Amino acid sequence: MSLSPELLLHGYSIGIFPMAEHRDDSDLFWVDPKLRGVFPLDGFHISRSLARRIRNCGFEISINQSFIGVVDGCADRADTWINAELHDLYRQLHQSGYAHSLEVWDDTTLVGGVYGVTLGAAFFGESMFSRRTDASKIALAYLVDRLRQTGFHLFDTQFLTAHLASLGAIEIPRSAYKKDLAEALNLSADFTAPLHQSAAGVIQRMTQTS
Repeated sequence: MSLSPELLLHGYSIGIFPMAEHRDDSDLFWVDPKLRGVFPLDGFHISRSLARRIRNCGFEISINQSFIGVVDGCADRADTWINAELHDLYRQLHQSGYAHSLEVWDDTTLVGGVYGVTLGAAFFGESMFSRRTDASKIALAYLVDRLRQTGFHLFDTQFLTAHLASLGAIEIPRSAYKKDLAEALNLSADFTAPLHQSAAGVIQRMTQTS
C-alpha cells in the first residue's frame, strides 16, 4: 500500500500503525497488536545509576533540532522497519507539526534520540537510537518529563521490549489502549512548549513519581 500523511495520521487516530518488513521492502502493512506497549507517564523508573548518569554525562538535550538525524539514527541498524516511504512520511509529518524528535548531543555530535507522532494529548513513540552508553535511556527520561509537563496523557510505545519494561513501560489489552487513545485525542497538549529541562529537575520530578 502507498500512504499519504493524512492516511497515516488517520491510522494513528484509530489505533493502528504502519511498518515495513525491512528497509528495502517497498510494501507497508498496518499493525494492531492485541497487547499494546505504553509508558505510564507517572511510572518511569529512574535507577540510582541512571540518575547519576543523567547528572554527570555532560550531554545536551534539544527538541526538533535534528529530526531527520534522529530518524536516520534509528534506521541505521542491520534490521529496521523504516523504509524510504516511511522515512519520507515522517519528514512530511514533522514539517506539518505532527512529528517531533528529542536529541541527545555530545558536544556537536548527535549520540542518541527518540522521535514520534503527536495527536491531541497522545504521543506515538516510533523509534530511538543510542551511540553512547545510556543515551537512549537519557532521551526517554527527558521525553517522559517533557510529555508530563506539556499536557500529554498517553505515551504509546507500540510494543513492549525488555529495555522499555526495565524503565517502567507495560502492556495493556487492545481494548484498554483504544479507550485511553480516544480520551487522549479529545485533549490537547503542546510538545514544543518552552521548558527548562535541567538534569536536576528531571531527576527530581522522576524520583517523586517512580
